[in-house]
Amino acid sequence: MSRENLTGTTLAGYKLQDMVGEGGTAVVYRAEHATHGIAAVKVLKEKLRTDKTAVARFLREATYGTRVTHPNVVRTIEIGEAGPGVHFLAIEWAPGELLEKYAKQHVPLPPEEVGEIIGQIADAVYAVHSAGIIHRDLKPDNIMYDPASKKAKLLDFGIAAQSDQAPEERLTRAGFFVGTLMYVAPEALSGQLVTSAADQYSLATIAYYLFSGCLPYAGKSQREMFSQLLSQPPIPLNSAKKGCSVPLSVESVVMKALSRNPSDRYPDVVSFANALNSGIHTPVPEAAKGSIFSRMKSLIKRGDQS
Repeated sequence: MSRENLTGTTLAGYKLQDMVGEGGTAVVYRAEHATHGIAAVKVLKEKLRTDKTAVARFLREATYGTRVTHPNVVRTIEIGEAGPGVHFLAIEWAPGELLEKYAKQHVPLPPEEVGEIIGQIADAVYAVHSAGIIHRDLKPDNIMYDPASKKAKLLDFGIAAQSDQAPEERLTRAGFFVGTLMYVAPEALSGQLVTSAADQYSLATIAYYLFSGCLPYAGKSQREMFSQLLSQPPIPLNSAKKGCSVPLSVESVVMKALSRNPSDRYPDVVSFANALNSGIHTPVPEAAKGSIFSRMKSLIKRGDQS
């Protein structure tokens, strides 16, 4: 059966101009509205319009978006039902591109740019946490980034959860999880209660990727990645791949936020971002530089001898 394409139609005053994305539950269009101007309109897929669970999840996502107002969170314009079961969510049209696309073309990014992006998203996520929400799916594919203005914006509350939900409603059975495996915190896989610390872990994984172009675990399959997340420590940032070299002060911050035990991470995402930027902008003492250069020479010499 061919997929529904509403391009060229008008839905609740929004003229749907182009299909720009599609997920498991909804299709996203670039649209124009007489009052709101250019917007992104997310429409629940036709096959799910009679699925009560899918509708409830779609409306929950839309509602979470209205609860967070922050310059680094994509603004929710309107939630509505254009016809029987035709639920839609209109959000601001953020300039730029998905951070995932930008990163693939430019990693490793300059440390200052990484710090700027992580700082902005940390502020956004802190606002989300302050609203009593855990995002649970932080990843470059859920961040809009405009390289021209260096502005980053968080989007997509599709699998977010109330932080004050009863524990039995948020516990995940071991072997089952919500989120994206490459960016999910270990506790989400082991059945522990997921807290805001899980979002910090995901944000640290994003930083790790932007610095290195790699992920903290090198599993070649989902099964291998799953096993490593549950049983092994992450690969130190400077060991991510040959030639990866960030200040040790930066590496230690990222690795602390990637601690397997949530209580060993920073108190909150802003604390993590502040420590990261402090490490980025703190000059390396001359004595330390000498020891680093000596270590590099030693590594190069060993490589030549092998």
